[in-house]
Amino acid sequence: MRQINLSVIMHHLRENAPISRAALAETTGLNKTTVSSLVRELIERQFVREVGFESSGSRRGAGRLAVLLTLDPGAGFIVSAEIGVDFLSVVCTNFAPEIIWRQKETITPDVGQHVILDRVLALLRQAVAIGRDTCNNMLGISVGVPGLVDQASGTLLFAPNLGWQDVPLGKILSDAFDVQVLVDNEASVGALGEHYFGAAQGFDDVLYISAGVGLGGGIVHSGRIYSGVAGFGGEFGHMTMDPQGDLCNCGNRGCWETQVSQRALFRYVRTAIERGYVSMLTGMTKGDLSQLTVSLVAEAADAGDPLALEALERIGYHLGIGIASLVNALNPELVVFGGILSLAGQYLLPAVERELKQRALRWNRSATQVVLARHGFDACVMGGVARVYQAILAEPDNIRRQAAWAVPAQVINSTDGMSRKEVRSQAE
Repeated sequence: MRQINLSVIMHHLRENAPISRAALAETTGLNKTTVSSLVRELIERQFVREVGFESSGSRRGAGRLAVLLTLDPGAGFIVSAEIGVDFLSVVCTNFAPEIIWRQKETITPDVGQHVILDRVLALLRQAVAIGRDTCNNMLGISVGVPGLVDQASGTLLFAPNLGWQDVPLGKILSDAFDVQVLVDNEASVGALGEHYFGAAQGFDDVLYISAGVGLGGGIVHSGRIYSGVAGFGGEFGHMTMDPQGDLCNCGNRGCWETQVSQRALFRYVRTAIERGYVSMLTGMTKGDLSQLTVSLVAEAADAGDPLALEALERIGYHLGIGIASLVNALNPELVVFGGILSLAGQYLLPAVERELKQRALRWNRSATQVVLARHGFDACVMGGVARVYQAILAEPDNIRRQAAWAVPAQVINSTDGMSRKEVRSQAE
């Protein structure tokens, strides 16, 4: 019961801080003595701190002001990473959560799995070194990946766009850092990130769509990710939209991600230019269309380039058809669109809204908003922070024991040959 009550207090502090002890007792239904005792314990363990007093309109007793409480940013640090198809992204945050350090790198899958994993480990070591210098206690590590994950073991079962299969990622990372590492699908993690810290705060039923090299999704229901019986829920990118369509990396034809992804966008642009369509994108890439990026296409659209606008309109059309079908099936309160394609969201969402209006049932459509992810391309790494948060809020005792474990010396001191001072200098 004490663990449950601690969790209740932590959840309410995350959602409502700054808040007084009296207000916590009122909102949680716990008696004031219990709240005071639990808060005192959480302050001693540095999860919670006092931050001032309520306004003069909230006086308790004769001239006294209620002390306000919030989660303590210095409670420890969290490291979150995303292994994308063509990039790596790592952040280190305190418990606020405020980003202390971040790094993004481009990669190509053809460099090989071992090279990519070595680079992931190096970046995580840098993040841990910075976190240890700043907040001392490591609260957890989370990694999002573009594929199917056995969450019990952290094994990446299948990542079609990376070409990886049966990679014991959880064990590799746990062995390296001597803590449990949470591994999950990037879109599911992104959904949680937007629910905790982004556009989906305050919404109970959320559909999240992430479009980049591939397309994935996540469902948040009553504050938790819906994973399905085998843990693979949300693989919307592999819904068959055209049985005779393009071959997908998963082996099927006509998957939704063959119509809605940066690959689909670039393919449309390249095909049009090869057929003689004139576009400023030719000059922007100096004739090398392999250098296309979503940002360049969005920039061309901003300048009124007809091909860029037409290409984005086409992607938005297919995106809208899929979202309308999912809205009819799931009836969410909110649809959040993230991933690299969200950089062109101002051009995609109008087409999505048109398809929703035409294809979604009137009652579903009127109950659903469609918005861009607040964290955009960073939704997954912020979701990893949320995964660790969720674990801490559910079981503060267990996480605190993990936080006290020492990080092996080789992790702290062997950051690709750099000292802590050098790591911090590079971060700054």
